[in-house]
Amino acid sequence: MSEKNVRRRVITPTSDPQNTDPLLRQRGSAHGDDEQPNACERAFIERHKIKWYWAPALFAFWLFLYCAISIPACHQLPRPLTIEEEGKYPERFIAERAEKNLQSLVELGPRVVGSKQNEMGAVKILSTRMNKWRTDSSPIHDIEVDIQVASGAYVHWSMVNMYQSIQNIVVKVSPKGTNSTNYLLVNSHYDSVPAGPGAGDDGAMVANMMEVIRVLGKSKIPLKNPVVFLFNGAEENPLQASHAFITQHKWAKNCKALINLDSAGSGGREILFQSGPNHPWLMKSYRRAIKHPYASTMAEEMFQHNFIPSDTDFRIFRDHGAVPGLDMAYQYNGYVYHTSFDRAEIIPRGSFQNTGDNLLSLVRQISSAPELDDTSKYSEGHTVYFDVMGWFLVFYTETEGIILNVIVSLGTLGVLAYAIKLISVTSGIKLEKILRRLLHTFGVQVLAVVAGTALTLLIAVFLDLVHLPLSWFTNSWLILGLYFCPFFFGMAIVPAMYFHYTKDDKLPIGQRVQLLLHSHCLFLAILTLVLTICGIRSAFVLMLSCMFYTMALIINLATKLHTKDVAWVITHIACGVPPFVFFAYFSHGFFVTFIPMFGRFGQNVNPDLVVAVFSVSVGLLTCGFIIPTLHLFRKSKTIICVLLGIAVFCMILAVTPLGFPYRPETSVQRFAVLHAKRTFHDASNNVRRQESGYFIMPQDRRTYSVKHNVINMTLAQSAHEDCLKETMCGLPLHNQRWHKTRENSLWIPASEPKLGKNLPTVKIVSKKEISSTKIRYDMTLSGPDHMTLFIQPLEGAKVTGWSFHQAPLRLNWQPPFFIYFSWGINDDPLNFWLEFEKPSGDWKKSTFELGVGGHWTHERELFTPDFKKFLSSFPKYADAVPWPASYETWIY
Repeated sequence: MSEKNVRRRVITPTSDPQNTDPLLRQRGSAHGDDEQPNACERAFIERHKIKWYWAPALFAFWLFLYCAISIPACHQLPRPLTIEEEGKYPERFIAERAEKNLQSLVELGPRVVGSKQNEMGAVKILSTRMNKWRTDSSPIHDIEVDIQVASGAYVHWSMVNMYQSIQNIVVKVSPKGTNSTNYLLVNSHYDSVPAGPGAGDDGAMVANMMEVIRVLGKSKIPLKNPVVFLFNGAEENPLQASHAFITQHKWAKNCKALINLDSAGSGGREILFQSGPNHPWLMKSYRRAIKHPYASTMAEEMFQHNFIPSDTDFRIFRDHGAVPGLDMAYQYNGYVYHTSFDRAEIIPRGSFQNTGDNLLSLVRQISSAPELDDTSKYSEGHTVYFDVMGWFLVFYTETEGIILNVIVSLGTLGVLAYAIKLISVTSGIKLEKILRRLLHTFGVQVLAVVAGTALTLLIAVFLDLVHLPLSWFTNSWLILGLYFCPFFFGMAIVPAMYFHYTKDDKLPIGQRVQLLLHSHCLFLAILTLVLTICGIRSAFVLMLSCMFYTMALIINLATKLHTKDVAWVITHIACGVPPFVFFAYFSHGFFVTFIPMFGRFGQNVNPDLVVAVFSVSVGLLTCGFIIPTLHLFRKSKTIICVLLGIAVFCMILAVTPLGFPYRPETSVQRFAVLHAKRTFHDASNNVRRQESGYFIMPQDRRTYSVKHNVINMTLAQSAHEDCLKETMCGLPLHNQRWHKTRENSLWIPASEPKLGKNLPTVKIVSKKEISSTKIRYDMTLSGPDHMTLFIQPLEGAKVTGWSFHQAPLRLNWQPPFFIYFSWGINDDPLNFWLEFEKPSGDWKKSTFELGVGGHWTHERELFTPDFKKFLSSFPKYADAVPWPASYETWIY
């Protein structure tokens, strides 16, 4: 080859790095031949990676933020005001007075519908206080007190809920001489479950309402519109008294907005978890008035999708009165909710001040809102709302949220595209190859999330199989090791293996990690768009995550830090602090709320599986942009494996007493225990079966925990066989929740219970053939203040009419039909009729079976010595809710 045909490449020296040969620029950058490390780099960097011993400092930094900022913000309470300070703050809520209100109420003990404590004691306390404050009220206000006694019925879930002579105490505070017909309704309930005194649920909210009435009555600040305070006396039955008010009370039709106050815990900060629906003006009022904001759209969506095993009066006011409103509840310390340990002394006084400040401001704000004149004009769709560390509230409409999510997501995708192009420019690698690397890295990141999720779920299933569910129930920090660490391990080890087997890649490790982070952000941006399209308002959390990462990326691109091996991570961490602190804040509140709830989720749900899913979701949100930075450290795979080691260590702890779920009084195991007698009649009305025993309804997954403590627990029989041959399993089911989980119940043969004198009694008043194929029964039912009816048609018969609520027949519900009936102050028999149709017209054969359950929920004097002995055999960490009951069936 001649010399003249040889093409030579001449490299001209230049000071402009952008004009140098890309391969030489890459090589120089990779080996750092032209730059000497400064003192800071020597302290942190070794061969283009962070020295391994700085990894614990990184973990400690994020843990410090969580413990020092997020947790305290979640539990912050204002300083409570005392009675001595009342003269100084005449227009302020006084926490000590509210606390005394609660003490006077819980001294009555459990306040069950039909009991003297509820129908006489609580009514007397509340009406006496209200009448006193009416006398002492300022001349600019009028206070009216009304005691409502009502009867009615409605459909609750899949049962007909009937009530007779239940009571409400209704108080109206009005501007003097007003003719306004626009009222604000404030509601809480003074009745309780049989288990305990009901200090948290819902005595504390009743006490808060009482103090607000006192302050308003004496206030020199006039109200614009009247405020109705409903102290309802039958919420636990469930929700009967609110239905009675909104469908029958004389003031109900004028109630244009609602503040509902309930509880799933005992103190803490009340969370706003439902608003509207479709009334954004209420959130505007909340934002203007609230002193200590705590609100969550995510909680609202979870509640409305029936994830939380509770219901509130809010639904009754919404569905039966079309009253928009705000639903607020205590959720801290849910361990004592509906137990005998729900006592007044465990509620911090600061909780009263927190709720009282908020409630008083909200009442003044909403009662003066111009929207009350015609709320239908302001029905404009759902809202997105959340508080930031309890400092302030962020609120915008659902439409604005959709626009924001789309703009941020598309903006993120645009910035990512530009960043990827710059990687191609600075590395000298063709854009096509960079895009191929991005595609591979995106697949690796998705696989990493899948691997972490699969490992976490596998551990949850394993712990359940070896009878170790709920090991984190008391020591909730175990969740960090049992579920967060495995997820982080899986999320990190897959990219680590990918980097290991592609270590000859020409891209420096810093840019490869950036590609991994870009892939994660791309994943979140796409997910944000998908959830937004699906109408899930909680997608805002993913939008925030994308937004802050994009901010960090823009700063790095603008300062050209993205070209450095490690320096860019400083901006990445700095911009990651605000979202981490915020996400950790509301995630902590989320776990504080839900962990105690798993003690009453029943046997059908594996709680560890649910917690594992929660952990994956929270881990992806809080640490999705943190875990990939581990690959910037020396010995990264060893560091990642430490996460797995922590998980194994915590699994070992789960086997020890540290992992036992329950503790006396503070985090108990729940059981409902009925000393029951059941009698079954045949078609000739002869007794075909009769037995007595203890009917046990477990509330969680670990019934076997008491197997060796409780008398004759080893003889317990599953209800499964009875469920196959008897109507409603032949058990005195108390409510709809028991009905749904009846096959998990247990029966232990025992001596006969002592029942009240008012035994459930059904009488046929008349029986008349309407036609050759139709027959009607007129009947009466009398008995204790809590009873259930189960109606099962037989021999081809069909219920075509009855005197109960018509919805089950109109909607073609499948039998057996469940009728719940309770009475308050009047024990008159329930008169009802049933109409059946049988195409064959053969009325000599059986037409239907009627099962009747009776419950003496508040009469402890009926407990026999055997029953008391049985109850005392439960371990101290168990809370058994007992009462005598009966169940009897007849065939007609």
